[in-house]
Amino acid sequence: MNILHILNGDATLPAFEETGLDGDVVIWREVLSEGPLEENISAARFWKNREEWICSTFDENPENYQQKMLGQLSLLNDHYEVINLWFEFDLHCQANLLGVIACLEQKADLSRPSVYLICPGDFPGKENFRGMGELNGEELEYLYDNIREELSDEDFMLAKKAWKAYSSLDVELLTEFLTRTIFWGSLHFLKPALKAQLKRLQVNEHGLNAVEQKLLDIYNYGIRTKPEIYLEFWKTEKIYGMGDSEINIYLDKLKRLGLISIQ
Repeated sequence: MNILHILNGDATLPAFEETGLDGDVVIWREVLSEGPLEENISAARFWKNREEWICSTFDENPENYQQKMLGQLSLLNDHYEVINLWFEFDLHCQANLLGVIACLEQKADLSRPSVYLICPGDFPGKENFRGMGELNGEELEYLYDNIREELSDEDFMLAKKAWKAYSSLDVELLTEFLTRTIFWGSLHFLKPALKAQLKRLQVNEHGLNAVEQKLLDIYNYGIRTKPEIYLEFWKTEKIYGMGDSEINIYLDKLKRLGLISIQ
């Protein structure tokens, strides 16, 4: 049986290689929780816009992006009977999960493989679980054996609607989707992630979204170095799944506005 595992990032790979699970591996290295989006993820324009944004924002070069992301993406066109999606509960992973499902759904080949989701929100014995990158191979196999769920046609339909609302970057469309959607199927963590996204789309009377305001509050509280700001932000905002580079996007905006002064 031809099996493909799509991992949520490089941090999960070392432990996955310790498992006894068969199949090929694709590492999803995109950051669809940030930057330009559009509904048609199969369009060349979508990936060109992503490449330009990634390279300008994270000081990446086009050749590396094409190799690390687009090269991996091409494997989705191969024929697999089973695809396992390894993604987490936070907005970073849920946005990428929607993107992966959109890629599978928009493929020209209408015969879809059996698609399974492994999406932990916690792990036994780990009080402050932040993701699969902190697990070992045996623990990943535990997740595979105990929480793996097959995605139904209804799940794919839900993900398609969610991707349309999410990729619009429109407050009204996302609000309407969240209000009207009652059944969330096997996508157990999608609703809270999209609620977090809505908070980023909305701005307060100072023109700041929830992430920017939170970082400003941390700074004004007297926490003035980046490492300390990261740690304080993660204490309450792990729903966003941001790493240092993503948080820096917001800190840089606050610096441009003259609201903070850090190196």
